[in-house]
Amino acid sequence: MKRNFLITLCFACIALIGNTQSDIDVLHYKYEIELNDKNDTIFGKAVIKFIPLKELKAVEFDLVDNNQGDRKGMQISKVVMPYMTSFGNSELGNPYIHFSDVLSINGWNKLRKGDTIDVTIYYKGIPSDGLIISKNKYGHRTFFADNWPNRAHDWIPCVDDPADKATVEFIVTAPSHYQVISNGIKVEETNLPDNKKLTHWKEDVPLPTKVMVIGVADFAVNSAGDVSCIPISSWVFPENKKEGFYDYAQAKDILAFYSNYIGPYPYKKLASVQSKTIFGGMENASAIFYFENSVTGERHEEALMAHETVHQWFGNMATEKSFAHLWLSEGFATYLSHIFIESKYGTDSLNKEMQDDRETVIDFVKSSHRPVVDSAKDYMSLLNANSYQKGGWILHMLRRESGDSVFKKAVRLYYSTYAGKNADTDDLRKIFEMVSGKSLKIFFQQWLYTGENPKLKITWKNIPKEKKVAVTIEQMQNRLFEFPLDLSLITGLRKNADKNIKVSKKTETFYFPVNGPLMQLDVDYKTSLLAEISVSQIK
Repeated sequence: MKRNFLITLCFACIALIGNTQSDIDVLHYKYEIELNDKNDTIFGKAVIKFIPLKELKAVEFDLVDNNQGDRKGMQISKVVMPYMTSFGNSELGNPYIHFSDVLSINGWNKLRKGDTIDVTIYYKGIPSDGLIISKNKYGHRTFFADNWPNRAHDWIPCVDDPADKATVEFIVTAPSHYQVISNGIKVEETNLPDNKKLTHWKEDVPLPTKVMVIGVADFAVNSAGDVSCIPISSWVFPENKKEGFYDYAQAKDILAFYSNYIGPYPYKKLASVQSKTIFGGMENASAIFYFENSVTGERHEEALMAHETVHQWFGNMATEKSFAHLWLSEGFATYLSHIFIESKYGTDSLNKEMQDDRETVIDFVKSSHRPVVDSAKDYMSLLNANSYQKGGWILHMLRRESGDSVFKKAVRLYYSTYAGKNADTDDLRKIFEMVSGKSLKIFFQQWLYTGENPKLKITWKNIPKEKKVAVTIEQMQNRLFEFPLDLSLITGLRKNADKNIKVSKKTETFYFPVNGPLMQLDVDYKTSLLAEISVSQIK
């Protein structure tokens, strides 16, 4: 995406015998959701298929409760388990406890490791978040899921963790005037009595919950063509459909570029959706949601669309193991969107993007000393320049050091290796080392696990008698970095001598022969280094 207790003994016992999220592997979610225009209450039925990863007597799912005394939150009405009858919450010996946003289900004598289990959960309530029920800018009622980072459990029971991916289907019953968009392929649309309509979408590729969504609104829908038999569609509000269809048609060329650069597109459709997401764009798998003012008729959001499209590969299909490694989603989306811009508008455009991003990172580091790989528990705080612009810069420096062909090969291998799986920063390092044949431990350690960047004080001085120039480079930050640095020496005869040096010490002086007095020293003239640089001449 892009930015714009009181515990009874009974509860304590359940907690002791319950599972951590890593104790089960969810295989499939089937959600039946009923919406209405009279109020914001939703009615849900969730069928969750999972495998215990060890012997268990209880399982836990994330679901926001309504025990805090306000009107919002979900209330369980019934849980049905295999080999058991259904239990209501009022019955003595009920098999579940819903407390502190965790649904603990304890009705089995024993769940054996490797068994495939289905549990069915009936519930209702007003979503506190996650499913945004509001009005669009034209005053029409809409329903848009907005799950990132772990807000899915505000409206659906799930394991709300990017490490547990599952297939999903949504069966939505809503007033018949609405159209429904979701992940995957539409397998049914049926008119029902009482001016209702049932719409069924099914996704057979496992997804993290952060990108499982529904969008329900009065839409105008347009086909923008296809790319390698992948249908491209635009879902916009009818009042601005002409502008929206024109703007979102850019998705076709963007998808074609990345399918060639990264690898085959992993899903069976790509829908661009005008929505009420709280983000500028949200990369929901095969159904990208864009902020409602993204539609202008002037195609201002090409870079945003490229960014969200990259996420279909990086973030959705190859997913970070935890949010600490968010840069594997956002850094890739940031940098590969710049590569798309470069392919269309030239290298100068790429360098301009990188220079702007560098300034953003430098400003950010002045107030934050967090590393890129960041274990902060406030996931929203990770939507920062480290994850986006610095993550992009790290990939840019890898590309500059390894060369275009090696970089592209490494990106493609990383994706193909972890498509449908989860990866962390060390997994990416190993791929780049394998392809480049170089050790990158120092590179990854200094750029990803250090909460600062190089700050360079560079001075230069002519030595006429020796026909040399002395260039002194001092690292002003606390931790010493190792990096290559490009210099361009411009003499009085306007002749350039381009040099590439390796910097690794606190202070180093380099001597270069020159044909005449040095008039100008251009540092990092290729825009290849993330650093704060000052340059001055010593007379």
